[in-house]
Amino acid sequence: MSTPLLELRGVHTHIGAYHILHGVDLAVPEGEVTMLLGRNGAGKTTTLRTVMGLWRASQGQVRFRGQALERAATPDIAAAGIAYVPENMGIFTDLTVKENLVLAARSARHEGELDAARLRWIFGLFPALQKFWLYPAGKLSGGQKQMLAVARAICEPRALLLIDEPSKGLAPAIVQNLVTAFRELKAQKTTILLVEQNVMMAKALGDRVAVMDDGRVVHTGPMAALADDAALQQRLLGLSLGAAA
Repeated sequence: MSTPLLELRGVHTHIGAYHILHGVDLAVPEGEVTMLLGRNGAGKTTTLRTVMGLWRASQGQVRFRGQALERAATPDIAAAGIAYVPENMGIFTDLTVKENLVLAARSARHEGELDAARLRWIFGLFPALQKFWLYPAGKLSGGQKQMLAVARAICEPRALLLIDEPSKGLAPAIVQNLVTAFRELKAQKTTILLVEQNVMMAKALGDRVAVMDDGRVVHTGPMAALADDAALQQRLLGLSLGAAA
């Protein structure tokens, strides 16, 4: 396995009176796609939000490129090269597609300061964003909003993307579009930690997998090995990836 870009060691997270993460150990290798799988309520979203500093680890270590993040502020974590695409997409619905992208680019104050070559590349991945460049984001379809959410995360190069269930509720054609985009990012050596319930996407993209249950990581290994082991899938996830694909 490659050297971890991101590593969690014994991470506990409390949200109010609730103890959600119970000692999470997780290594995310650089340049790979790590799938974070598990049943609903297993702690996957909390893990992403804890890495991003949106919820504080009450115990344990979060390391990114060897540097401690567990007490860092979210803007500082973002500045270090981590982008987060939440399940609710996190776009500004009253702003245009263009304004959403400009706000997401730390180095740009207006459209003319956006990286033109990277913007062309994003339009190649998501042509609808170019078509609706001056439309309010709230008027986009669900799939187009998800494209915008991903585009905001990649409008500048990021070392690590944390992405929470990007295919939820989307048509198969849009899901395939996202798979293509994530493959291109992987080819550029972008590291991705991806929470996903869509088994087709998990099998198509994942290099490695971590399975969570009850606030802990209970299994790690190659994604291909899990995809080929129906008994392990049933034990860990209560489903068969092969049958569902």
